[in-house]
Amino acid sequence: MKAGEIIGSILETIIKLAIFIFLGVLIYRGALMAYDYGYRVFTEAPVSVGEGRIISIEVKEDMSSKELGEMLQQKGLIRDSRIFILQELLSEYHGKETPGIYDLSTAMTAEEMLAVMSQEPVEEESEDELVVIPEETEEEELYISEEDADSMMGEGTTLIEEEAAPEPAE
Repeated sequence: MKAGEIIGSILETIIKLAIFIFLGVLIYRGALMAYDYGYRVFTEAPVSVGEGRIISIEVKEDMSSKELGEMLQQKGLIRDSRIFILQELLSEYHGKETPGIYDLSTAMTAEEMLAVMSQEPVEEESEDELVVIPEETEEEELYISEEDADSMMGEGTTLIEEEAAPEPAE
């Protein structure tokens, strides 16, 4: 064998070894990253512990899970919008988010936020609504006998003050 062939053979072996090491490190890091993502999808902790901050968000009619995740990350409710997308895709609430304004806490997990956003928003009563309770007339007064009162209050409970029952109007 000539010296050139020996040096070429050694260089070829070194290059192959370097490529195998590079591919091994690449596969190892990819596996670690995939494991980390998979683990975080199912065990992601809330942003804050305890009570957390309440933040209002608005879910629009045609909002995708990517847009929703980016908005939640921007507002500080989640850490990673890409993980939220996977959590939404794998949850029972996939595609069930309803438009509306929601109050979410930084102490909620993504699953809890999805559960809240998947419910129909509760309409708050406006201050203009007025509930009118008709005044009682003497004829409509309710008379409760002592036996009825005892059965409603349960055993061991006594009346603080007893009043005479009104006579029925004739």
